[in-house]
Amino acid sequence: MYIVQIASECAPVIKAGGLGDVVYGLSRELENRGNTVELILPMYDCMRYDHIWGLHEAYQDLWVPWYDAAIHCTVFCGWVHGRLCFFIEPHSQDNFFHRGHYYGDKDDNMRFAFFSKAALEFLQQSNKRPDVIHCHDWQTGLIPVLLYEIYQHHGMGTQRVCYTIHNFKHQGQSGVDILWATGLNNEAYYFDYDRLQDNFNPFAINLMKGGIVYSNYVNTVSPHHAWEARFTDIGYGLGHTLEIHQNKFGGILNGLDYEMWNPAADPYIPHAYTADSLEEKAKNKQALRERLLLQDNDRPLVAFIGRLDDQKGVHLVRHSIYYALHKGAQFVLLGSATEPGINAQFWHEKQYLNDNPNCHLELGYNEELSHLIYAAADIIIVPSNYEPCGLTQMIGMRYGAVPVVRGVGGLVSTVFDWDYDPDHSEEERNGFVFYQSDYRALESAMERAIDLWKYAPEKFEMLATQGMKADYSWKQSGENYLGVYEYIRCK
Repeated sequence: MYIVQIASECAPVIKAGGLGDVVYGLSRELENRGNTVELILPMYDCMRYDHIWGLHEAYQDLWVPWYDAAIHCTVFCGWVHGRLCFFIEPHSQDNFFHRGHYYGDKDDNMRFAFFSKAALEFLQQSNKRPDVIHCHDWQTGLIPVLLYEIYQHHGMGTQRVCYTIHNFKHQGQSGVDILWATGLNNEAYYFDYDRLQDNFNPFAINLMKGGIVYSNYVNTVSPHHAWEARFTDIGYGLGHTLEIHQNKFGGILNGLDYEMWNPAADPYIPHAYTADSLEEKAKNKQALRERLLLQDNDRPLVAFIGRLDDQKGVHLVRHSIYYALHKGAQFVLLGSATEPGINAQFWHEKQYLNDNPNCHLELGYNEELSHLIYAAADIIIVPSNYEPCGLTQMIGMRYGAVPVVRGVGGLVSTVFDWDYDPDHSEEERNGFVFYQSDYRALESAMERAIDLWKYAPEKFEMLATQGMKADYSWKQSGENYLGVYEYIRCK
């Protein structure tokens, strides 16, 4: 099968969050199963060019219709760790992708509307006719709209679209200018509740809603989160749209890249280990302590790795630091804040705790350091308010760090409570789960984890080993996506 992935990220060359990891990991799994996979990405000025091999011009004169004119683009081609990627570079005074960052501009909607238009124009002009176009999140929500309303009438009538939503919070609410820019000129037609009109703002179109309405299949990144999106406020206003299109909506759990995240062969950790040589993990804890100037003592190491924002339960992250220290544990945090207020709060905490020999807060993100923290940590904290899938808990288990998670989204689908899970045997349990979003619930789960480490180390090691032996690779998820592709090809 010939599959084209269109996305705003692909790790490690373009990564702002888990989306990049998913796009890369799924693409590799699909190729390993004998499919032809190509990726179309924006050519940002700030992406990691050192992860691209053989970058060259592949298509010099791509003219993309835009308003009443056209924007000239060059399409570059290169290999990102074995994946064939096409990068679209527009030559325009708008500098759509020359901003020094990936997201966060007032014209983000227009930037990615252009990218969606340019990606389809590239497929059409270069005579690429994939069986399936797989697009991701609001940034590419216009692709199925444009395909159905315009490009199917210009030689692309057999292409089918799978649309994956990684985060319902960001939906791309836009004004009428998006329609006129992309050639979808009939305002009355698109400002219809059954098409692109936002469910709560009659004066806005919603790019994510367009993706849901026009795609052949829509999924989010875990079965439980699919339920949450339909029946709770986690759908951020799109629950009714998902209800209307429930026959083509589901949840497929993300996989984890088991080659990139592999403690037996990780180039970023000093001591390799497996589930059968877990004693080597302690040497990585010692190495992290030396690097971060932490005291070398007989304490469990608790870690948080991720964005510092409301989604990640930032109030619980802060509380977990002090509760871990109160319980006689060490704490390491690696993360960057998405809002100035949260950033200021954690800089204050960093300064306050700067001389504590059992705590280190690393504000920012460092991919290499994250590997060492996973390899050193005994316990990994994921107290999210909502979590569509979550990779942190999967990576933690892969590295023998026992997860303590809030029971939402994909966390429920991957972490099974050591004490209370009624649906899994003791041999299948792999962590600790709490459900409320208050301090007492977090403390209860953390206390159970820390006490098991202190007072029943053999059981804690068994729990860590069971997490390492669980299979959260792309194997099953890749099979599920291929099932979707075959289903929509036959429609």
